[in-house]
Amino acid sequence: MENTRNSLAVKFLPSLTDFAFLMPIVFLFARMDGAKTLLGDCDTGWHIRTGEWIVSNHQVPARDVFSFSKAGEPWFAWEWLSDIVFAWLNHHGGLATVVLFSIVLIAVTFLLLFRMALHRANPIVAVVVTMVATAASAIHWLARPHLFSLLFLVLFYRALENVREGRTRLWGVPYLALLPLGTILWTNLHGGFFVGILMLAGYCAGEVLKMAFSADRSQVLAARVRGRNFFLSAVACGAASLINPYFYHLHVHVVQYLFDPFQAQHISEFLTLNFHHPMAMFLEILLILGAGAAIWHAAQGSYTEAVLLLMWGHAALLASRNIPLFGIVAAPVVASAVDAWLKRLPELELAAWLRNAARRYLTTASEVAAIDGMARWHVVSIAAVALVAALLYAPAPPKGFRSEYDPQAYPAGAIAMLRNDSGARIFTNDEWGDYLIYRLYPGHRVFVDGRSDFYGDDFVQKYLDVMNVKYDWQTTLDRFGINTVLLSPEAPLAGALKESSRWRVVYDDGIALIFQPAQKTTGETHSAASATGKEPGAAKPGARDGVVLSRTKFNT
Repeated sequence: MENTRNSLAVKFLPSLTDFAFLMPIVFLFARMDGAKTLLGDCDTGWHIRTGEWIVSNHQVPARDVFSFSKAGEPWFAWEWLSDIVFAWLNHHGGLATVVLFSIVLIAVTFLLLFRMALHRANPIVAVVVTMVATAASAIHWLARPHLFSLLFLVLFYRALENVREGRTRLWGVPYLALLPLGTILWTNLHGGFFVGILMLAGYCAGEVLKMAFSADRSQVLAARVRGRNFFLSAVACGAASLINPYFYHLHVHVVQYLFDPFQAQHISEFLTLNFHHPMAMFLEILLILGAGAAIWHAAQGSYTEAVLLLMWGHAALLASRNIPLFGIVAAPVVASAVDAWLKRLPELELAAWLRNAARRYLTTASEVAAIDGMARWHVVSIAAVALVAALLYAPAPPKGFRSEYDPQAYPAGAIAMLRNDSGARIFTNDEWGDYLIYRLYPGHRVFVDGRSDFYGDDFVQKYLDVMNVKYDWQTTLDRFGINTVLLSPEAPLAGALKESSRWRVVYDDGIALIFQPAQKTTGETHSAASATGKEPGAAKPGARDGVVLSRTKFNT
């Protein structure tokens, strides 16, 4: 009876699996800005509106529906299935539901990653390495469709590791036959579906290297079979990815977009990480340990790890948005190498105290593994999600749990005035364009928004020229019939408009300025300064100095 009670009590206790699940949640709300972080990019808004359009029209859009500058031109809504998901979530609970779903998606992703690391290392090493990977990936935690790609990467990774270790089937079905089916879903959720195909290519390359450098005939034959199977599965996944509303045109579009040097130089998340960023330390740890792990695995005759780390390490250094991908790929590889290194410490010719400390650590790790292996009901994880949900849906949630676009960063106060002007053709930055789609569509269309792949290099360059007050900025505004300009007071263009006799400030709340043609405006400027306690932006000097400071995806 006593043993039964003890066994039942253990089921209620948290495990390291719970810790891995809760780790992103704690990091998000304790070290970051909580819901504000996930809504730090207003792309979520146009994804929601796209999903609503799809549901209302019973089709996937093939032409633009959001802009007046390129209305009706061909557009790939390449994340259409995610758009429907986000629209459904928003319809059934607003942005709070979108935020909660994103939190759970991130938590599940890194829980599965921890389980992968745990398979190759002791629990202490596995949880520490997963924690580093989680922190590194946090640089791109946004409530956007790319979160699905992180989850699918872990699922593909786990399946490929199982195949490499000889566990080739799931419920009697070959893993490599399931991956093409997963690719169909992945392709329609997010444009990162090619990541799965690249993973298969990496595993195939690892087996080719094993064939080239192994002297054991049996290993060469086994590597040949695995390499062939990985290759065939990659081909099948590539074929499966054609099952989407745009057929092969989607692939052409994705390739052109990713290899466009203009986009790589002008979109912030495509740029190399600034190593002064707080999250850079975690990337550096993974890069250093990953290099050592790659060399160690290659020395053991396993080359797949080296191929994967080289491929995704290079991608992470090229673009900050690839850092989460590298973190996920690196975690199990680094965990297995670190675990092996620690196990060797007692056998090395080191100081006695260090060998003894290593033995005590290994004993502790073994005990932790035994305890953590007991079955749990994960009550703590369930309770934590329930608590987060309660705070998100509370009538007056704490600051970190407010599921809204930050009114200090977005023109929330200007929306009422813009909504009442049905004839407004609004020019604003791309990030605020996303916000206007979310708040004003379908009553108003936008000049530009965050869909950089849709607008193209020439158009984006004209937009950037206007934002940076190049000599023909007024000509561009006239060409598109712009009669309303919405800007942050710090924008260089705002300074130029204040000095122009053709434009007049008609709204100013310290966060946003609205300009309209001087000959069409009368009366005083609308100001929210008395309500906010801030000086209006029109009174701020030096607005033309420096570059655009608003939180945009286009790097000006």
